[in-house]
Amino acid sequence: MTTTRPIPDPLSPTTLGPVRLRNRVIKSATFEGATPDALVTDRLIEYHTAVGRGGVGMTTVAYLAVAPEGRTERGQVYWRPEALPGLRRLTEAVHATGAKVSAQIGHAGPVANSRSNGLPSLASSARFNPLAMGFDRAATHDDIRRIVAAHGSAAAAAREVGFDAVEVHLGHTYLAGSFLSPKLNRRRDEFGGALANRAEFPRRILAAVKEAVGDDVAVIAKMNMSDGVRGGFDLDESIPFARMLQTDGHLDALELTGGSSLLNPMFLFRGDIPLAAMAAPQPPLLRLGMKMFGRFLFHDYPYQPLYFRDLALQFRRELSMPLILLGGVTDLDGMRTAMSDGFEYVAMARALLREPDLINKISRDAATRSRCTHCNLCAASIFTGTHCPLDAEGTAALVAAGTRPVVAP
Repeated sequence: MTTTRPIPDPLSPTTLGPVRLRNRVIKSATFEGATPDALVTDRLIEYHTAVGRGGVGMTTVAYLAVAPEGRTERGQVYWRPEALPGLRRLTEAVHATGAKVSAQIGHAGPVANSRSNGLPSLASSARFNPLAMGFDRAATHDDIRRIVAAHGSAAAAAREVGFDAVEVHLGHTYLAGSFLSPKLNRRRDEFGGALANRAEFPRRILAAVKEAVGDDVAVIAKMNMSDGVRGGFDLDESIPFARMLQTDGHLDALELTGGSSLLNPMFLFRGDIPLAAMAAPQPPLLRLGMKMFGRFLFHDYPYQPLYFRDLALQFRRELSMPLILLGGVTDLDGMRTAMSDGFEYVAMARALLREPDLINKISRDAATRSRCTHCNLCAASIFTGTHCPLDAEGTAALVAAGTRPVVAP
């Protein structure tokens, strides 16, 4: 006799590893653009307490680099003693709203801007980096050992300052993702070639993180199902890699994503491509390049609800570990579909930028629909404070704080 698994209510309390959540909704990591000195600001705290007050189970702070050269640009917070008091102030503020808080940690690798950081950028293999108009250096064995240890140190610091979870960024062809990518990883040593070799670096990272936090903090990995690039990391390898992670036993949940910040960013975002708004805050040479060649990088993927569902279901069939579905989750119907498919949690981003209180609205009225139009102007705002330019209240708050919002010309 077969038994039917009860479908959980996405808005009911649950657990994620050792963490008790008030519901199954996670605010996914989206770079906040609110730390000009690479330190926590009141604006960053308000960004996360707003969604905490708005009802999410957990919010994720992005992007907390494990090393100074691992930032995508110099304004990102990186783990160092002077950053810890502000991070503690942030976790305490989020906890006061009733939500939990996760720290996304990682190393940007080839997505780092060496010109902005003033430090050489790293990748799995040497390559030209159009972001900095220079070359990435191939990570040496010493770099690999240092960065693995830095992930462990960052995770320990996250536990110290009160984070409930640590999310390790293995996706979007950041450094760990560049090792996984057969397109980017051209190494001839034990970290290149077969999948087992390319997977060694990210697996060592997760082992170091788990050792650092023990059973006190939930450990999540964010990994690509597909880079969305010919010759890149795709299902034929991402599913076996996910099985490796499940066998290793270091994770409490796996968040499934896709796309390459270097090679195909719209595979992740879907919807409109505000190319002019994205190019506007860039340095002149990069701005010109985006205007001339942006159409070759920013491919058109029309938005649809639950747009990663079909890919993610292939992982659900192969894995028993808890999974987080993101991509086009904007209403209760979508959340319920995810639960009925067997996903334990859902992650939301743009919808919560438009309406930080969306979960409270849905709790009051199940028919609530997000007002997000998937215009992606929020992606163009990251250099001046990530927000929804269509939200008059959010724009007014930025102006009051002395931050100029970016809007389409």
